Amino acid sequence: MINSISGGLIFLSFLFTNVAYFFDDKILIFAAVFAWSAFLLLFISLGKKKIIVSLLGLSVLSFLFSYIKGFEIDFAKALSINQYLLTLLIGVTFLKLIATPKFEKETKKESGKSSFFKTYFGVHLFGSVINLSSLILIADKMYKKAPLTKLQLVVLTRAFSSDAFWSPFFVAFAAALIYLPGFHKPTIFFCGVILALITLLLTYLEVGKKFELENFKGYPISLETLYIPVLLVISILITKYYEENLKVIILVSIYSLFLTIFISIIKVNFTKTLCLLKEHITNDLPKMKMEISLFLVAGLFGVSISTILNGYHLTVPFSEFTYLEASLTLFGFIFLAFIGIHPIITIAVIADFLLQFNHTLLAITFLMAWAITVSTSPFSGLNLTMQARYNIEAKEIFTLNIFFAIKMYIVCAIVLYILDNFIV
Repeated sequence: MINSISGGLIFLSFLFTNVAYFFDDKILIFAAVFAWSAFLLLFISLGKKKIIVSLLGLSVLSFLFSYIKGFEIDFAKALSINQYLLTLLIGVTFLKLIATPKFEKETKKESGKSSFFKTYFGVHLFGSVINLSSLILIADKMYKKAPLTKLQLVVLTRAFSSDAFWSPFFVAFAAALIYLPGFHKPTIFFCGVILALITLLLTYLEVGKKFELENFKGYPISLETLYIPVLLVISILITKYYEENLKVIILVSIYSLFLTIFISIIKVNFTKTLCLLKEHITNDLPKMKMEISLFLVAGLFGVSISTILNGYHLTVPFSEFTYLEASLTLFGFIFLAFIGIHPIITIAVIADFLLQFNHTLLAITFLMAWAITVSTSPFSGLNLTMQARYNIEAKEIFTLNIFFAIKMYIVCAIVLYILDNFIV
């Protein structure tokens, strides 16, 4: 019963956010109320709530301190700052109803390099649209046969995490759009694609030396199912051509739902589609409770801290943001993620103090940090899922990817230098 009510509240939050964007910003607070209500209902059932409770406690103390000091507090902003992020997160989940990857038949399955590349691209391309669900679908298939090997872990974690470099359907990209709205999207996209390809190249060279690649057994995905991402991209590009001021994050969330309804009606029928949507809203949306909780509380915490810093008129310790500052910021993001502080929390706290600098350089720095830490940090959502679902130790994933993370940090620092001096 609680799950059904929570799912309905989450969906109402999604609807009201989109209505607020197109008609009246004042409605956004109602969307936030629905989201927070769902959070309160689902809070007891949260598995690992230590970080959530800590952030809530610190937020309350920070707001109390600001109130005593007479600092101006924007409670509406504190409750709703990550609302568009949640809308994207909710919207893309509907794609699971129509975008489930089709695996090649048993007779067609391959091993070795061919299987490596097909599995890698399958996880990567579907992960760019339906996020962690794609990895779970493929990893489940592998795990049914035997425990996941180190080579399979490398492929799964790196193929998925590198989506954060470029995918506009990924939460990292959406967060950059929310906190750094002035970045140049084509630059970010093409730079991200290049970094994703470098990730593939470094991974391929590494596994060729460390593992017996010819024995790799993956689950290659039939490329015919890639029409969903293609349709999404085309729909968004056409809309942006005629209405260039519309937020990409809103277009992704709306088209995800519309495309799901349209294709589902064609595949099955209208009645069955309604049943699938109801099932998804009441059963699947509440399963997002950890992600929803994290983004809501991270936004609250970020506003509470920035309220104090603004009250004391504090600023960042540098007057310009070049590749050097970007590289140091990237290192800070990565370090904090390794000790359990999610990148969304860090960006929520510092974003307001970096707005005067180059948004494009800031955004790519943020995406780099997200991509690098997702595959390596023991506290990332990806690695927590791998640990719980496939009986894998956090230490194993960390040791498999830490030296790769160092290599990618060096690559990213070089890319930041090129961007700063020759492009942005």
